[in-house]
Amino acid sequence: MIPSKFRRPELCSAVLFILGVAIESPAQTYKVLDNFGANSALIQGFGGYLYGAGNTLGSEGPYGYGGSIFRMTPAGAASTIYTFCSQPNCTDGKDVGGIVLGTDGNIYGVTLIGGANSSIDCSGESVQSCGTVFKLTPGGVLTTLHNFCSQPNCADGSLPGTALVQGFDGNFYGTTRYGGTGTCPDYDGFQPFGCGTIFKITPQGALTTLYNFCVASCEDGYDPLGSLIQARDGNFYGTTNFGGTGSGGPECRTQCGTIFQITPEGALTSLYSFCIQTGCPDGAGPQGLIQASDGVFYGTTGGGGANNQGTVFSFTTSNVLTTKYSFCSQTNCPDGESPEAGLIQASDGNLYGYTPFGGANSGGTLFKITPEGTLTTLYNFCSQTDCFDGIGPNTPLFQYTNGVLFGAAGGGNPGNGVVYSLSAGLARFVATLPALGKAGRKVTILGTGLTGATAVTFNGTAAEFTVVSSTEITATVPGGATSGRVKVTVPSGTLLTIDPFLVP
Repeated sequence: MIPSKFRRPELCSAVLFILGVAIESPAQTYKVLDNFGANSALIQGFGGYLYGAGNTLGSEGPYGYGGSIFRMTPAGAASTIYTFCSQPNCTDGKDVGGIVLGTDGNIYGVTLIGGANSSIDCSGESVQSCGTVFKLTPGGVLTTLHNFCSQPNCADGSLPGTALVQGFDGNFYGTTRYGGTGTCPDYDGFQPFGCGTIFKITPQGALTTLYNFCVASCEDGYDPLGSLIQARDGNFYGTTNFGGTGSGGPECRTQCGTIFQITPEGALTSLYSFCIQTGCPDGAGPQGLIQASDGVFYGTTGGGGANNQGTVFSFTTSNVLTTKYSFCSQTNCPDGESPEAGLIQASDGNLYGYTPFGGANSGGTLFKITPEGTLTTLYNFCSQTDCFDGIGPNTPLFQYTNGVLFGAAGGGNPGNGVVYSLSAGLARFVATLPALGKAGRKVTILGTGLTGATAVTFNGTAAEFTVVSSTEITATVPGGATSGRVKVTVPSGTLLTIDPFLVP
């Protein structure tokens, strides 16, 4: 059996001062949009549509339903644009691990399993096949860019588990949880082929393995979990679920994960090992990172902390980690347990995430946490009969440019899962694609209510622009522009990017 990421680890208890206080939020507007569920974070594409991956849709192949990519309006009208396992033996892939919008307007993603190498024992035991990287046009034409386990013993990686990130150079970067040339410790009798990789792949499909985990030792970590991010310094940052030098709890017999930095050329530096103290007060099993507008990294751990049920932490560019909140700080864990996936920073500057367990109904929660560490529970799942509103949220939150949050959970009616929205009064904003460009670079600005825009500025410098539609503007990075937020002036006011646009 493939070991899962940390969910409910039984770690030694420890006493730790908990920063912040969990409080209940005023009523939010929560709405179930559809009952097909999803297994990856939603994204905003051109034309104002949301795109996601359905976890119970698609053709039924030899390994069950392959899943699908769907397109949805913000109001919830959805249609399927591609069904996986539509090729014999799921050679087109199965079970989408994440999608991202490319600068060319196409969708790029990975499937955890499926692909052309289905006869390969790609994880140490038979798991059907080893995964793919794909490109999908908005019209639904799929191109498989890479089939993992194309090399002996899966030296090119296997089981890519998270979404890609498009780098400043236009290439895509990602990780595989297994494969590569490293040798992992035995995990309860499970011995995978390789300990995970970091790879680069061009939009045309040329894949380069940048790093193999656990080659000389596992102090660099293994089983990378959570999508890579490219920080403002141009390097990529990420986390591993296991490995490192920490061994402060019984679940840390294989160590408890790391934070790492890797250059675009493949030079990796381990920045932090979790669970370096007895009882893991700093957390165990990190779930991914974001870099917030203040330049600080934030993330979650699925285990450890003061109550052994996970944490929210900050991590500075000086490699200083601070536990901002430890979950299950109240009797019966109304503030949630064991957060999965990373956080997002919304247009109000606060951080948002979910826990799949705990909460008032033991069905999981949505939460907001300030950068200072004050946590607010926004929604408790399983608030309706038979959990028709969902149970156990399972995808990272996404904020659409109209300010509304979107996500997915299990349960629902008839139980295939739900896609939901949460309106929390957050401000509209705009987003740029790409996030970096020199003077003269064409940039797409996504938003809502953009018709009638009268000005676009890059950190205060006026730019030439064209309004394509109410959800899209094209602009040219002006000469003399410096790194900073992009502002769009529309009849109703001004809209800003959350993150700075970078001008090298």
